[in-house]
Amino acid sequence: MCGCHQREAIARRDVFRLGGAGLAAALGASPMARAAEGAASALTPDQALEALKAGNARFVSAPELCSAELAHQRERVKAHQAPWSTVISCADSRLPPELVFGGLGLGEVFVARNAGNLADTATLGTAEYGSAVAGSPLIVVLAHTGCGAVTAACNVVTKNATYPGSIGPMIDPILPAALAVRDQPGDFVNNASAESARRTARRLTSASTVLAGLADAGKLKIVPAIYDLSTGVVTWL
Repeated sequence: MCGCHQREAIARRDVFRLGGAGLAAALGASPMARAAEGAASALTPDQALEALKAGNARFVSAPELCSAELAHQRERVKAHQAPWSTVISCADSRLPPELVFGGLGLGEVFVARNAGNLADTATLGTAEYGSAVAGSPLIVVLAHTGCGAVTAACNVVTKNATYPGSIGPMIDPILPAALAVRDQPGDFVNNASAESARRTARRLTSASTVLAGLADAGKLKIVPAIYDLSTGVVTWL
């Protein structure tokens, strides 16, 4: 970790130690949890969310590029990972979760990315692994303004547009969100992006008994959010 972020890293480690039993104890009896081969983060869902909020505030108010000591980080996490957050984000090149949440280092965030930040089978399984095995106490479904996949879905709704290859089937899950907000005031695409993120967040527990069980037990929080490409601000939905 570079010097400019050292204090933040130390603060995060202190929070980990103060987090109580956390998911490590909660999942310790599970054979699936033991596959992680190490203790999970002791951060609570609320503490993880606050850490991401603080990181985005740093990204917006004082963005800077510094030399992260990646070799040291790589050595520290090579045998075990204990991410304290999972982010399901769009694959858009302008939306790297590790950066928009304040410059997170290796081993801190479990990331699944696809166009439209959707919960397909692979992404759902990734989220389950991140929470049930790696011990992440928080899942953020991160949409963004001006999303190309959502724009395509909106064009299907308003213009009966068609797209080649697998693009059409890929955006099909976004269509219900676009239809739901079609008549709402404001930007159609951004409204649809926010609504789709909310629906994806709900789908995570409706489609996964693993995630639903962790959420019901208070060991996992799932939060939809949207990132503004112009301001860098993440708005929590």
